[in-house]
Amino acid sequence: MDVKDTDFSGKRVLVVGGSAGIGNAVAQGFRKRGAEVHVWARKPSAKDYEGVPESDLEGIHYHQMNVSDFEAVENWQAPFDSLDVVVCAQGHVIYKRGEFKWKGFQEVTDVNLTANMVIIDKFLPMLEKTKGSAIVVSSTAAYHATVGNPAYNASKAGAVALVRTLGAAYARSGVRVNGLAPGFVPTRMTEVTTAREDRADAMRSRIPMGRFGKPEDMAGVCLFLASPLAAYVTGQTIACDGGLVL
Repeated sequence: MDVKDTDFSGKRVLVVGGSAGIGNAVAQGFRKRGAEVHVWARKPSAKDYEGVPESDLEGIHYHQMNVSDFEAVENWQAPFDSLDVVVCAQGHVIYKRGEFKWKGFQEVTDVNLTANMVIIDKFLPMLEKTKGSAIVVSSTAAYHATVGNPAYNASKAGAVALVRTLGAAYARSGVRVNGLAPGFVPTRMTEVTTAREDRADAMRSRIPMGRFGKPEDMAGVCLFLASPLAAYVTGQTIACDGGLVL
């Protein structure tokens, strides 16, 4: 291993859903290692995230994008002509049985599953030129039931399958497609559990390593997958979960 393997100087990275939480940690992880980093997020500007916990957009190029508007994704005029890494870290969930109705189910799967295909296809020509890498953030929910959230569960399982297929489909062109399946990481999306001490303790007790994951833990896996250290890895989704699914 060479120290240059984790140096992304001269590289350009797009993190979809990079405004806060795991996606933001990924974006800052690449930036701190020299990359030019762009993020897509829903709000009009980076200023709208000022004061938002787990959001640091310093040194990052911000662009508004609704990833469930597939035509907007396809028609986006990129302010760059090359791309080395795209990370699909966007995520959506609906609680209180909202995913059991078709509108809620489709809303979640559009963001968590279909958007991955649209985004990667959008940037595939750029990635082919740089022999780049695509990373899809799914979830360990892909490997077990999540009783109240059928769309979240199905979309994350579908994302794992999509990574396998695209990894095989694009391998000959030099583009590697891999995935990250986070375990339980305290973010705004998981506040339904972390906001209650009894629920948080119950979840923590199921993790062999005895602690929740941190966004920085997840960023480390993405940095590895995008680096030359993973040059012979494609179609794989790495669970980063402290042993939760064991």
